[in-house]
Amino acid sequence: MSAAPASHSLMSIGEVLTQLRADFPDVTISKIRFLESEGLVEPARTPSGYRKFSHGDVARLHYVLATQRDHYLPLRVIKDHLDALDRGLEPPAVPGERPQVPSSAGRPDWLPGPRALGETTELRLSRTELMSSADIDDALLTEIEGYGLVAPVRGSAASAAYYDADALVIATAVAEMAGFGLEPRHLRSFRTAADREVDLVGQVVTPLLRQRSPEARSRAEEVAREMGALSLRLHTALVRARLRDVVGR
Repeated sequence: MSAAPASHSLMSIGEVLTQLRADFPDVTISKIRFLESEGLVEPARTPSGYRKFSHGDVARLHYVLATQRDHYLPLRVIKDHLDALDRGLEPPAVPGERPQVPSSAGRPDWLPGPRALGETTELRLSRTELMSSADIDDALLTEIEGYGLVAPVRGSAASAAYYDADALVIATAVAEMAGFGLEPRHLRSFRTAADREVDLVGQVVTPLLRQRSPEARSRAEEVAREMGALSLRLHTALVRARLRDVVGR
């Protein structure tokens, strides 16, 4: 729910109070400071110590205050909700239940969308959440990882490793293919083909990255996205064409 904003978009605590009072007339600066002390919001600080809030911080405060008012939930539960939202999950509808993965996260459309390459997702799942969402057990996930089809994203020193939306898509697809008698070891060719496609993109992008300028890096990211989308379109069309040959026109 929050991001690192440009400095010109940051607000003082007084400006935040003005925004919040439109929906919460009783909110005070002391209340905002209290919510900060409880770890529900972490505004930036100027060198002189003044708080500076982003629009994401205001959204978090609005969520906390609305949830308190409408559902009477304790702050520790609301904090769990915020953690779920930060990881791309949906907060539990009933206190005590687990957060849910959005229903569309593991089942993309047949045609690749704009998140083809170079764009990340906010979805961050634990190992248990990935297994539950993909409807697989630990043994199958271990096997999938063993064949290099899925790997956890290593977090920073302060955060644990997690699985992203692509891992969920892969694990879900592998689980469904198992219903047709295909095991992870049969799917290594998909990983090999993906590696080769990425190598081709790398041949085009690497010279741009060697220029070591912000403009060149921006261009490299744009080219990678475009080539990734083209690669997926080509791959999808080729598979479709060959499937017609297999099953007949």
